[in-house]
Amino acid sequence: MHLCHVIGRFPFLITIASIFIGCYFTGILSSVISTLAVIFVILLGIFLTLLISKILSKTLLKGAPSSFILELPPYRKPQIGKIIVRSLFDRTLFVLARAVSVAAPIGIVIWLFANINIGGLSILSYVANFLDPFARILGLDGYILTAFILGIPANEIVLPIILMCYMSASSLVDLSDTFAIREILLQNGWTLITGINVMLFTLLHFPCSTTLITIYKETKSIKWTLLSFVIPTLCGIVICLITNGVWNLIF
Repeated sequence: MHLCHVIGRFPFLITIASIFIGCYFTGILSSVISTLAVIFVILLGIFLTLLISKILSKTLLKGAPSSFILELPPYRKPQIGKIIVRSLFDRTLFVLARAVSVAAPIGIVIWLFANINIGGLSILSYVANFLDPFARILGLDGYILTAFILGIPANEIVLPIILMCYMSASSLVDLSDTFAIREILLQNGWTLITGINVMLFTLLHFPCSTTLITIYKETKSIKWTLLSFVIPTLCGIVICLITNGVWNLIF
């Protein structure tokens, strides 16, 4: 599980946990329960990562173990100036450039989907309505699933896309008021199981575009890049199917 892939989802996970799990408690207990819910989801993701790694090592990656020798370079006194410059140009700017190269086109697509109307409905609504039957099986809805798909450039824009869809806005919506977000989500049919499944799918769905580009750059393989996209997504679908099925069976 890529570190940036997880860290980028923390704000969304914390927001949903606070709104739909922590709300059942008061005071400091609310924060504690919300934190435990986020930790549980993350631990589940780590467990599934180890499990899938074990399965892959016995199937696709099966083979004789190879020896690996790492030669340590000679120790040199760190030069703070060079470290800062190299970190800035080699890492930060490079990642930002890749993010912009993907985020800008997707931003245009989101705007077009939200603003082009056909027969009184936006393209975004048509896509959401098409995905809705499948999304309902996962305990989600069409707009949530559409937001995850359009949010591939960055996980941080998934919630703004969801709010944009529910509010019929023509651009991304960014609300900082948790109470206002809660009211909008509740008005559009969100329940406790919706929040739980959104948290699970948030952690387990496909990596963001920057992570996928990094995987392709490091592996030089379309196959492994596609598997990095498909495997976590299938895990998210299966887990949400199970949780939603169990919930419906009990309640």
